[in-house]
Amino acid sequence: MWDERFSEPGHAYGTEPNDFLRERVGDLKRARCLCIAEGQGRNAVWLAGQGFDVTAMDQSPVGLQKARELAKDRGVSIATQVADLVDYDMGEGAWDSIVSVFCHLPPDLRRSVHARIVNALAPGGTLLLEAYTPDKYDYPGVGGPPRDQLERTFTRAMLLDDFKDLEIIHAAETVREVNEGKYHHGRSAVVQFLAKKPGE
Repeated sequence: MWDERFSEPGHAYGTEPNDFLRERVGDLKRARCLCIAEGQGRNAVWLAGQGFDVTAMDQSPVGLQKARELAKDRGVSIATQVADLVDYDMGEGAWDSIVSVFCHLPPDLRRSVHARIVNALAPGGTLLLEAYTPDKYDYPGVGGPPRDQLERTFTRAMLLDDFKDLEIIHAAETVREVNEGKYHHGRSAVVQFLAKKPGE
């Protein structure tokens, strides 16, 4: 499905970074950064332009090829890694920042990935995450999991539990205008989350 979507002309989610990432980039250390489920690279390429050492990970080689092309067009360098979050090894203490933008997972996989994120952050490392909440269904047609995949949406309470071992900087559910390509376009309900691993 993702190869098919990313094969369409242009960029499915635009070429500009996620709004929450742009707003809170100052909270991230400009060092080793992993962007999971990064698709066509809009966040990774922008972060590289801000001085980060970025790796973009996604299951779609088609998406990551467009990420490399976008990086070349912008005159920056990123690393790419084709992998599946089901068994992706993020390493231990390997990343100063991990970015997860609209990466919606079924509950068991979500808990597994989030546990690996905690382990993969270096002491003092920061997680930045944005995802749709169940309230998104009050704003149809904006993107995110379809109604029959409600269990893939996130809530603030869920993230506070998943990341209870991190220091919470910001955790809020909000309604905002999402203008990120043709598949995420319009008013919708999201959770925005920022947390830091203790240490350093």
